[in-house]
Amino acid sequence: MSKTRVGIINVTGYVGIELARLLCRHPGVELVSVTGRSAAGQKLKKVFPNLFNLDITIEAKLGEADIVFSAMPHEESAKEVIPLLKKGKRVIDMSADFRLKDAADYPRWYKIEHVAPELLKEAVYGIPELYRSEISGAQLVANPGCYPTCSILALAPAVKAGIIEPDIVIDAKSGVSGAGRSLKLGSLFSEVDEDVCAYSVDGHRHFPEIAQELGIINSGEPLKIIFVPHLMPMTRGMMSTCYAAVKSGKFSGKNIKEEIRKIYQDFYANEEFVRVVDDPPHTKHVQGSNYCLVYPNYDQRTGKLMVISVIDNLGKGAASQGIQNMNVMLGLPETMGLDAPAMFP
Repeated sequence: MSKTRVGIINVTGYVGIELARLLCRHPGVELVSVTGRSAAGQKLKKVFPNLFNLDITIEAKLGEADIVFSAMPHEESAKEVIPLLKKGKRVIDMSADFRLKDAADYPRWYKIEHVAPELLKEAVYGIPELYRSEISGAQLVANPGCYPTCSILALAPAVKAGIIEPDIVIDAKSGVSGAGRSLKLGSLFSEVDEDVCAYSVDGHRHFPEIAQELGIINSGEPLKIIFVPHLMPMTRGMMSTCYAAVKSGKFSGKNIKEEIRKIYQDFYANEEFVRVVDDPPHTKHVQGSNYCLVYPNYDQRTGKLMVISVIDNLGKGAASQGIQNMNVMLGLPETMGLDAPAMFP
């Protein structure tokens, strides 16, 4: 039986190379073509020695592939994706270009006019735990951002059950790899080592994704969300700590914490990659994996829900979730190529 041919546009970024690392050992597909403008003509294993067993040449233009990952930056990605869609190819876009449903959000959050607003309604938002059936038949999947994945999975059960007030605070932290591979002053080792800082406090680009998707879960009613991201002195990993007041009268029992925990366990009962855990999780508990660990808690003193979730920002927050989406699209077992546990230490 022939394997599905897979291509990666822009393999030389962090997301692209993580895709290549995972796809090269995926038993259901064959990585046949990768592109990278700055390294075209070179062997991938020469540019990235960690992939010493992957004998493939980086090309300037994508070769023939049945399904394509675009790991280009926002705005640039749409220009690559649109011709592929016209050719009938199935595409998983790793950028933000098709995540938002309202084209008017792009000038505000990304400073661009969207080149194909008609495609925004066709694109399926790629969190399989929420949109599995839609992803299975999609031609275009918009792979979510890392902060939205971590935050939405933390809050979806509570929002769906209608147990929290609409005022939500999300305190999120990410490793430096989330800033990408291009040279930036704020990503230099001497700048980030032994330092923690909040950034984009007046509005991060991932905020509209979080608001959009949680609003959909909330029966279309918008929520009042404060989202503050922080940069941590680590390479990869992400944590979201979310707070919201529990609605009065929603629980009649004495052990509200256990009732909330049951809501989360039921919501994710059939999900392999989201685990409701007994103790506050660490980012290292998911490093290099496709898992999201979620810890719901209830503060009796304030009547507030607290949910802590962790993911690998390059894994479930990007590349491995993209491959999870690919598995769903191709009708493969969802865990195929992704069931390795986290790395430690």
